[in-house]
Amino acid sequence: MGKQWADFQYEIYLNGMTGAVPRLPTDLTRLEELTEQRLGPGPVGYVAGSAGNGSTARANRAALERRRIVPRMLRDVHQRDLSVEVLGRALPAPLALAPVGVLSIMHPDAESAAARAAAAQGVPYILSSASSTPMEQVAEAMGDAERWFQLYWPKDPEVARSFLNRAKAAGFTALVVTLDTPLLSWRPRDLDQAYLPFLHGVGTANYFSDPAFQAGLAKPVHEAPNAAVMHFVGMFSDPAKSWPDLAFLRENWDGPIVLKGVLHPDDARLAADAGMDGVVVSNHGGRQVAGSVAAADALPRVAEAVGDRLTVLFDSGVRTGDDIFKALALGARTVLVGRPYVYGLGLDGRSGVEHVIRCLLAELDLTLALSGHATPSTIGPADLVEDPA
Repeated sequence: MGKQWADFQYEIYLNGMTGAVPRLPTDLTRLEELTEQRLGPGPVGYVAGSAGNGSTARANRAALERRRIVPRMLRDVHQRDLSVEVLGRALPAPLALAPVGVLSIMHPDAESAAARAAAAQGVPYILSSASSTPMEQVAEAMGDAERWFQLYWPKDPEVARSFLNRAKAAGFTALVVTLDTPLLSWRPRDLDQAYLPFLHGVGTANYFSDPAFQAGLAKPVHEAPNAAVMHFVGMFSDPAKSWPDLAFLRENWDGPIVLKGVLHPDDARLAADAGMDGVVVSNHGGRQVAGSVAAADALPRVAEAVGDRLTVLFDSGVRTGDDIFKALALGARTVLVGRPYVYGLGLDGRSGVEHVIRCLLAELDLTLALSGHATPSTIGPADLVEDPA
């Protein structure tokens, strides 16, 4: 039997006997507003902001809201097991922390705090290439806990190869390659503040600590930081990459490879044909293409196209336990959550991230049980209806 995540609610109520209440709201949709009140406009805008006027981020929420769960009665749900197998790894629940860069803008403990929280709860932590902490340091903070590495595929193949070798050596088991960011999108909240942390050398820790990156510099990073930043900007992503280039990843990474940012079923089929292991149906939380299809609307078509060939994961718009249930019903094997844990980090460090994980999984556990399911494997499209538009 898996961990009974729902017990978190009784822990909260029992703590209340001594007058203690949770430090953060248990309705995680309130975290963004709290973060807006407590942190500066630059960092908050960078995390909360989206492409264009925010239409894609709003569509992500609307697509999940529009689906409604149809509970079933008198099914034995007294013991639940939320555990799943994903990419050959046994996970305690269908949840992982999505890769989010530059976490030092939210909290000084940055990625290490989020990674420790994930490790303590047994959920995978996906480290961004653009982290403010070198990958080796994050790995050390996690011990032997499950960790995956997200690659922003740089122009310089030697830096890409070096990143993959370092990640492998540091115990990252799966590679998550973000495809939807060959260029940074038009993001008014950042533009209006003229706020881009990378230009200040924040979010560049993996690059500045990399021997292949350093080899391309005339002077060491500490002697000419601005030159290092410009070298980083010049190689960060590569709009010229195309499907045949995936062979490079296969040659240089021997674990599972997942392509993040897939929204079209034909792209999912191309990923399968290229020998990839999974896709993340994602529009980068609405941060890349204004006016994009909502991720939850794209999910069923992708799952139908490749669900028998690839592991289908999902992110973009997930805020609650019932959102996770809906994503599983629409065909996802596991769900990545991003902004909520980042707000938790900004508000209360590692404890804030653990709070978010436990709230999400307690709510998922209860939603599962109250809808007539003892395990994620029995959830499917028949458990949802769509509100008429």
